[in-house]
Amino acid sequence: MYTLGIDIGSTTSKAVILEDGEKIIASSIVIATVGTDGVPQALEDVMRESGLTQEDIACTVSTGYGRQTYEGADYQVSELTCHALGVHHVCPAARTVIDIGGQDAKVLCLNEQGRMINFVMNDKCAAGTGRFLDVMANILKLDISELEVEAAKAKKPASISSTCTVFAESEVISQLANGTDIPDLVAGICQSVASRVASLAKRAGVNREVCMSGGVARNAGVREAMEKELGVPIVYDERAQLMGALGAALYAYNKVK
Repeated sequence: MYTLGIDIGSTTSKAVILEDGEKIIASSIVIATVGTDGVPQALEDVMRESGLTQEDIACTVSTGYGRQTYEGADYQVSELTCHALGVHHVCPAARTVIDIGGQDAKVLCLNEQGRMINFVMNDKCAAGTGRFLDVMANILKLDISELEVEAAKAKKPASISSTCTVFAESEVISQLANGTDIPDLVAGICQSVASRVASLAKRAGVNREVCMSGGVARNAGVREAMEKELGVPIVYDERAQLMGALGAALYAYNKVK
């Protein structure tokens, strides 16, 4: 049996096709100006990769920021539920999930069965999100993928004291003008994100194991800064950005089963 999960984020669309609730047979990540714009391409990609058609899919679940915009879904499910399902599937020992997306950051607390028992979410400010990193990368004329490489070269991470993205932008520009090395600035930016999200995690309650999901989890600079902030190791899976879509496909499988 094949089920499809679609995670429609604010800037990225992700899709996963799952076989019998276990094996990922196809996946796609499409970056778009608005996440909903990437849905057709994400669907086309997973269908081509899997060799399946829509008629082969037993159930489709949409999740994420734009989940209600996709009319082809059988169910629309909160991203909190889907990230909990996806992370538990990949890392059953996880008790704390830190998900940093394009426009928000959230921390989930899971029980032994992988059910969410508490969460804290920051969706009112871009600081501590992927959007913050995008803005900073643009200022430094770097691709977002280069941030972790630059952060690793830092000798004295810069202090980014502003908690607002707009003010932090001005602060980074000023430090750049004053001769602060780019690697030190990037390390400071990663530290700033980690500090903001770590405060959310502490409010929710940090229990090991701690797992990061979402696109920002791919940034080793942020992960390492988060480990220092929380004082615990961070579990990371290279499929971190697909956790919401995977959880949606799992939800679909459980519904049909």
